[in-house]
Amino acid sequence: MRTQVVIVGAGPAGLLLGRLLENHGVETVILERRSADYVLGRVRAGVLEQKTVELLERAGVSHRLHEEGLVHDGVELSFDGERHRIDFRALVGRTVTVYGQTEVTHDLMDARAASGAATFYEAENVSLHGFDGASPKVRYVKDGVGHEIACDFIAGCDGFHGVSRASVPAGALQTFERVYPFGWLGLMVEKPPVSDELIYANHERGFALCSMRSRHRSRYYVQVSLDERVEDWSDDRFWDELRRRLDAETAERISTGPSMEKSIAPLRSFVAEPMRFGRLFLAGDAAHIVPPTGAKGLNLAAGDVGLLADALVEFYAERSAAGIDAYSAHALARVWAAERFSWWMTSLLHRLPDMDGFTRRIQRAEFDQLRSSEAAARAMAESYTGAFGAESVMR
Repeated sequence: MRTQVVIVGAGPAGLLLGRLLENHGVETVILERRSADYVLGRVRAGVLEQKTVELLERAGVSHRLHEEGLVHDGVELSFDGERHRIDFRALVGRTVTVYGQTEVTHDLMDARAASGAATFYEAENVSLHGFDGASPKVRYVKDGVGHEIACDFIAGCDGFHGVSRASVPAGALQTFERVYPFGWLGLMVEKPPVSDELIYANHERGFALCSMRSRHRSRYYVQVSLDERVEDWSDDRFWDELRRRLDAETAERISTGPSMEKSIAPLRSFVAEPMRFGRLFLAGDAAHIVPPTGAKGLNLAAGDVGLLADALVEFYAERSAAGIDAYSAHALARVWAAERFSWWMTSLLHRLPDMDGFTRRIQRAEFDQLRSSEAAARAMAESYTGAFGAESVMR
């Protein structure tokens, strides 16, 4: 079998890249080691930057997003019960849209199925070959039968634990990592959100977040230590702890109920450099991870594949390698800006295990600066809504 681009991974990054290339007549095959149901069953947040929404529009998969997505003009920050709103629209003229990553994946899956483009789920033993030369190949096993696909390029969109980054020779890759000594315990409930916008709370007991998936479904988080177990957290214990970390008005208004889903997610910052190795490109979580505090994960993945799609379309349309040669440097500039912001948000809002009085007062001073300085608030709004280099990446 032969195609132009093999995409490894059928998460939102791989599916979006496939859709953008398909719209320009570039042939792709997507390989995914999990089943379609498994991919759709992964619960992920979805706070979309304006540029990500525009990219989904360009891909032709934004109809349901615009019907069901919740446009937010800002977020609220709370420090020991004092709340302050950051108004994105007033400060930088941009918004974000809450629309779950699962829904984005669903829309992209439906579009690919309708077009008939080749996608192989439950593809086992995927291996990448020859990407350091002019004739890459991808091998895999499906239903016990081995297959090989010859291609021009390979796009590794298969996540942090995928085969793509692991296939790069160790000496060609440099990695940077910070593992945070805490996680987020998240609970989903079929109740209306307590607020029209997200509330990020810094409390002496730890971080908390009030988020949502829709007008009728809410998602709440509390910071926990890494040795905590989900089984030890009853719904009642979770609700009690969440209320303790919020301001009194918000705590009083929360509509509680039985959890639909409950899980603990560790926090990590990670970057692999470069993001191109011959004819293999890394995108999304295969190349970088951010803590969820800054709502950047899905947006970074979209930025990567938007840039990569443009580069590959340019290559096929104009026989120019300029875009693919610049891909890694351009993508990493935005990645590191998002890493900085996500690290800053995490440091601002969480209770650190070794925190002393000085660090706590630094957090307070940061919060007070966001309240008193329009320039500081504008800088946060720019980063949260994705202003750092987004225009050059997702043109």
